[in-house]
Amino acid sequence: MRDPDWRLLLARVQDGLCTPFLGAGAVVPALPLGSSIARKWAAEHEYPLEDDHDLPRVAQYLSVYQDDAMYPKELICDELSGLAPPDFGAPGEAHGVLAALPLPVFITTNYDDSMCAALRAVDKDPRREICRWNGSPALAAEPSPFSEPGYAPTVANPLVFHLHGHLGLPESLVLTEDDYLDFLVAISRDPDLLPHRVQRALAGTSLLFLGYRLADWDFRVIHRGLVAAMEASLRRLSVTVQLTPSDPARDYLDRYFSALKLRVYWGNAAEFATELQTRWRQRVGDPAHG
Repeated sequence: MRDPDWRLLLARVQDGLCTPFLGAGAVVPALPLGSSIARKWAAEHEYPLEDDHDLPRVAQYLSVYQDDAMYPKELICDELSGLAPPDFGAPGEAHGVLAALPLPVFITTNYDDSMCAALRAVDKDPRREICRWNGSPALAAEPSPFSEPGYAPTVANPLVFHLHGHLGLPESLVLTEDDYLDFLVAISRDPDLLPHRVQRALAGTSLLFLGYRLADWDFRVIHRGLVAAMEASLRRLSVTVQLTPSDPARDYLDRYFSALKLRVYWGNAAEFATELQTRWRQRVGDPAHG
């Protein structure tokens, strides 16, 4: 990213007009990547196709093979529950860096509680909300922070919105290919499935995609189904953090992301978080920066 892009992004952060989107790459190595889980399941269940790294497809296979849509969701809850959270104070740990910024809304497609835990670690009091994208009675019965009288996301009481579900409620997970398609259909039919405050964040802040790859279903669904639908004239600078590809691929991806009106930071989540923290401290004059 160019220095002018950084200055604009940091200005948006300072004004509370930046919304992080966290994907699986932001929580590695505390939790395994979806591709690792997919290969494990594919080996255990004799997955017959070659794309054994693709978690939604392997999960779809398990759902069909077992004739049980909840089977892969319960399986991934077993895989991920009980694992230790990241060390939020470690250099480059994305959740810890983001939690220290003056932001009111965080959106995650991860199923774990890392973002809420990181916010609590810096003495904030986050509220968790889950997208109610299907008709599950358990999901409908889940308490919403917006039912609290007068609640609105603030820096001290931020909102963590789980777009694709939470481990504590398997019925809420967007996991299989069918889930992703059903999720897109549900959102397109009923935009109010996204709380008004989340819609405002999507339409009126700089979006920061951290922990995604272009090929990820999560990233494609978010950008095609949510961000691209917003009014182009109202969009602010948005940033995606992507692992550096080979030179020919990078030229193509630079063009691709430019067409999507996204600036690209080439590197991993930890590298970006480290630079973001350094530049933020320089901007606000944090004594911890020396």
